[in-house]
Parts: sequence; C-alpha cells; structure tokens
Amino acid sequence: MALKTSTGLRDSMLTDSSFKTIMDGGLIKIYSGTAPSTADDSIGSATLLLTISDNDTGTGIDFDTTASSGTISKDPGQTWSGTIASTGTPTFYRHVASGDTGGASTTEARLQGTVGTAGADMNFADINFIAAATRSLTYYSVALPTF
Repeated sequence: MALKTSTGLRDSMLTDSSFKTIMDGGLIKIYSGTAPSTADDSIGSATLLLTISDNDTGTGIDFDTTASSGTISKDPGQTWSGTIASTGTPTFYRHVASGDTGGASTTEARLQGTVGTAGADMNFADINFIAAATRSLTYYSVALPTF
C-alpha cells in the first residue's frame, strides 16, 4: 500500500502548478484486475468498474480551498459519486486529470492507489461492486509526506 504518482503529476507540481490546480476537475476511476506497476503505465486489461464524478454527473471533482498539516481533502460542497458500470471486486484506482486516456504516459497527471476494506489507500465497507448501484466517496484526502 503506497500511493503512486505519475511523472507528469510530479513534474507539473515542481514546475507549473499546485496539486489542487492540476487535479481539480479530474475524476477517480476504480478498476478490477492487476494494477499497473507505475502510474505512468497503461491500464492494460484492467476493467473499469466505477467513475467517481461530482454527484455522478460526469463533471470533474474538486478539492477544498485550504490544506491543513500537509493534507488536502475533497471539496465539502461536492458529492463525489458514480454509478457502477460493471460488477466486480475493485483492486486499484486512479485519480486522473481531465482528459486522461488511460494509456502509457509520462505527461498525464495521475495518482494511483489500492482499494480494499481496510488498510488500502481507498477503503470501502463493501467491495462487492454490483452494476447499476451507486457508490459515493464521503472522505478523500491527499497528503504530502514530511521529509
């Protein structure tokens, strides 16, 4: 369990913009199957189970306007949710910037993590995803490590 950042996200944060600026308006895509080794790798044969957007509208999600102690959380004014596209058990997710194709890239901004019921980067009480059901993310935050 360790979040993986793409080369594109790291490079943009070092030269152009904040994490919030880069990732606001993005989506969270949750997959079943083998997670790519790095966030730069293609999704490969993983199956997309769920796309999280603002109130399941397909509109991108945003972060809060402030960070605290090196952590930024979801915008409290948004409901992050989506309708499950395929039945399955999620194994990993990618928080992607708008327009990400899922292909191999060292320029796309991505955050990749594990999915489970406890001890994963993203935890759900129930990881049996059933097609056509709605899922929400009530809590979501990203923290930068201390050095």
